[in-house]
Amino acid sequence: MEALTRKVGNGFIWQREHEQVWVEPWGRNGVRVRVTQEAGFRDLPNGLLDDPRTPDGVRLEIDANAVTLVNGEMTCSITIPRMGLVTFSRTSDSKVLLQEQRKTTAEHWARTFVPERGAWKIDQRFVASDDEKLYGLGQRQHGYLDQKGCTMDLMHRNSEVSIPFMVSSKGYGFLWNNPGLGRVALGRNDTRWTMDQGYQIDYYVVIDDSPAAILERYADVTGKPSEFPEWGAGFWQCKLRYKTQKELLAVAREYHRRQLPVSVMVIDFHHWSKMGDWTFDPGCWPDPKAMVAELKSMGMECMVSVWPTVDFSCENYEYMKQHGLLLRNERGAPMQNGAALQTFYDATNPAARRFLWEQIKKGYVQYGIRLFWLDTMEPELIPLELDNTRFHLGTGREVAGLYPRCHHQAFFEGLVAEGEPAPMTLGRSAWVGSQRYGAAIWSADIPSTFDSLRRQVAGGLNIAMSGIPYWTTDIGGFHGGDISSPDFRELMVRWFQYGVFCPIMRLHGVRKDSAPKADADEGKADPNHPNVSNEVWSYGEEACAILSDQIRLRDRLRPYIMAQMKAAEVSGLPPMRPLFVDFPADAQAWSVEDQFMFGPDVLVAPVVTHGTRSRPVYLPDGTAWRDAWTGEEHAGGTTFEAQAPLERIPVFVRAGSDLKLAG
Repeated sequence: MEALTRKVGNGFIWQREHEQVWVEPWGRNGVRVRVTQEAGFRDLPNGLLDDPRTPDGVRLEIDANAVTLVNGEMTCSITIPRMGLVTFSRTSDSKVLLQEQRKTTAEHWARTFVPERGAWKIDQRFVASDDEKLYGLGQRQHGYLDQKGCTMDLMHRNSEVSIPFMVSSKGYGFLWNNPGLGRVALGRNDTRWTMDQGYQIDYYVVIDDSPAAILERYADVTGKPSEFPEWGAGFWQCKLRYKTQKELLAVAREYHRRQLPVSVMVIDFHHWSKMGDWTFDPGCWPDPKAMVAELKSMGMECMVSVWPTVDFSCENYEYMKQHGLLLRNERGAPMQNGAALQTFYDATNPAARRFLWEQIKKGYVQYGIRLFWLDTMEPELIPLELDNTRFHLGTGREVAGLYPRCHHQAFFEGLVAEGEPAPMTLGRSAWVGSQRYGAAIWSADIPSTFDSLRRQVAGGLNIAMSGIPYWTTDIGGFHGGDISSPDFRELMVRWFQYGVFCPIMRLHGVRKDSAPKADADEGKADPNHPNVSNEVWSYGEEACAILSDQIRLRDRLRPYIMAQMKAAEVSGLPPMRPLFVDFPADAQAWSVEDQFMFGPDVLVAPVVTHGTRSRPVYLPDGTAWRDAWTGEEHAGGTTFEAQAPLERIPVFVRAGSDLKLAG
């Protein structure tokens, strides 16, 4: 079976029978690979920028045995006698870092295409290595930082964000450049990417000398993070939910009276009359403009929760239906939440994005609100039948991953048009490229338990390794916390201490109370969501004092935090990251899953178990470290038992830094 190879631009297409493999240099030290068994390649929705800056000096060599493309440290070759398998090696030492794997002698290909509903079900296999560690792939709740051995769905869910980019300890980064449904299995026998329904394989591989450099190359080809606003660096106050303007302002005034700096006061869902109205219920929020002005006078911004959900009885439904601005089903009634008679606007449709933003302007922007919390933006279909959902850009199987990025785009472009210098939204999901549209992500509706806190540490670090630098959690967890419980109060303290060193520090949750009180406003009682408080003074005097100190610590850290955000904008380097990003030469740093760096100078060791008052800490080699609270010096490359009394967690500052955390 003779193969044909032809030069295309500064890349090549290798063809045998009906299969074509197109390899192009893509940015610095990277290549993009596309494979089809159709007549030609399609221009499909994906995550890469169209025209990355690729340095000069790309070399292409074609002979009888192989075709080889060299782009800086990336050497990509197809060895023609070996069934057209693609290999990626480091140019400087010729070491193979990633290669395709032929499954069996009966299935010759590393790439298999099975016809599926007019498209293809596709598998792509690579050789697995027992000594390899893999990081990234979005935000998962399994609790592992190193995801070698895991199998994950390529689909967004509440608390699960699918971003199909990973960084390998071997020295490469890999993006599965496809927004459709599928799976990735990081097995011992092979690494396998599966596309449930699509038209071609599309992926990007980059090789560089450190994890930080790989993240920068990835940002080069998918978009650098947008500017982080000053208001984002402080403390955000939220709960489910402030039901009235009167209640929200009372809380804000009390924080102000206590001289506790709050950057953002957040208004959660059902402040509207009906889903899809995208405006305040005037009975509960009679004067939003005056509310926003009073908050600003206290140094606080106002953020409002916005859902993409459209109720069949809301005033916008008929117009959106008639103009094709809603998601639709492939079969059955046109609804994505049957029990509630609701659907979703189609964020993948530019006309729908424009219409939504016009409603947001009328409902919120006119009152001075420019901060938006984008909830349920996976979108949260009930039942979750993406195979029965059609988007403007294609079927759910083909493009569902794009929805959150397009939703981010609607608000980012709208805010830019309004003159907002640094738009940023808080969202529940993301996809490749969301970072360039002001996307900050939080880990969604998680339990209020120590085990959940432990899982967030790994989840936050992995989404940072996926190109999303701005991230947070609901401090205290979203559901299950009793404000009267001593155990939950301890959890709240430990979560607050962790939250200080997250890119965004935000208190949220739906709480319960073993000694419940009436709602703050008569006539607003809600048996499903009783109006239990979630402010620092809600947790007793001892906890309140510690939580207040954490808010003040966060405020002192704001200049350092903003410096890290500026670095992220330039290089894509996330402020919160695993130890190995800063210390790649330290083998032990690759195995530490419960500590992290917050910028280059601060090492954080959260306490994630109940009753713990000390914990082991590893300090990476290559520098000395200073205890942030006692000033005690420690050598790098050592592990020791660090003290962790209730009022603080172990935090260490790199030697030579003049950063001071103690008040």
